[in-house]
Amino acid sequence: MGFKCGIIGLPNVGKSTLFNALTETNKAEAANYPFATIEPNIGRVAVPDERLIQLGKIGKSEKIIPSYMDFVDIAGLVQGASKGEGLGNKFLGHIREVDAIAHVVRCFEDENITHVSNAIDPINDIETINTELQLADIESLEIKKKSLEKKSKQGDKIIKDQISIIEKLLENLSNINLIEQNDFFEEKSQFIKTLNLITIKPMLYICNVDENSVQNGNELSKKVDEYAIKQNHNSVVISASIESQIAELEDNEEKLEMIKEMGLNDSALSKVIKSGYNLLDLINYFTCGPKETRSWTIKKNTLAPQAASKIHTDFEKGFIRAETIAYEDFIQFKGEVGSRDSGKLRQEGKDYIVKNGDVMHFLFNV
Repeated sequence: MGFKCGIIGLPNVGKSTLFNALTETNKAEAANYPFATIEPNIGRVAVPDERLIQLGKIGKSEKIIPSYMDFVDIAGLVQGASKGEGLGNKFLGHIREVDAIAHVVRCFEDENITHVSNAIDPINDIETINTELQLADIESLEIKKKSLEKKSKQGDKIIKDQISIIEKLLENLSNINLIEQNDFFEEKSQFIKTLNLITIKPMLYICNVDENSVQNGNELSKKVDEYAIKQNHNSVVISASIESQIAELEDNEEKLEMIKEMGLNDSALSKVIKSGYNLLDLINYFTCGPKETRSWTIKKNTLAPQAASKIHTDFEKGFIRAETIAYEDFIQFKGEVGSRDSGKLRQEGKDYIVKNGDVMHFLFNV
């Protein structure tokens, strides 16, 4: 399991340039005019994780298989998109299909690259798009409400409760309030998930800055950061221009050298994935052996049987126990045998909550 992250933003903010850099392809056409992207481009990228390399060396594995993340490059939204402006509702539909949203915001001045409103104002850009997303959800909820009202004439209590939830959601959205699933009890939260609302998806703001501002950001990116904090969202600063230059290099050593020369610690890919993992409360556990070392993505607080089901559903059905070694112990004691001899291999049952970096072997019987 990975996750699907949709890249959105106004036209000409650097979405497709960033997508090409992240996926190291030229699949998305980067052009200086609105709607260069019509159908969403999808790129699958390996999640960078140095731990995999270390595990693979110790396990003398033939293959190393990382977790993956899908980026979806969605066309530029404009004011009025919820009413069909630009390429409107079609693109809003694409956003509903992703797990998280990376909103690219233009935080650089460049007279050679046009802006749809002819002014660089990142907060106004964010609010323009957020308004369209809210309007799209309001329309979707009103349609759902009408459908349920027709059924509610039969006096079904569950349907009446669902209408009540929709009415509260509509009130929040109409007052430009963010929807928080934590405001609802678990059973209501489950119903909200079925509505597939855009505005409830985890949001990451990506401040696309000029090359000189990539280390510390600039006044424009700081405004976005302050806005994100107020809205309980995350933000990262990147330069799509720099990332596209890095992506053109074929040798990994050269890429790392260029990242260091720019005074950076991480590539944009690492920044976005780390932020995405935090947004969705994701962690990784590992399996390691001679055939392969592999990373598996799960939600935080996942129990061992459910974590095992990521490998195969039979592992969960016939779960007996999990042999578990913390990553640090696996490295320190040079693998499973050393960890076992040092008392670091644990036998965990059905109630064990898998930790980030656990190296696991599942015993099952079907």
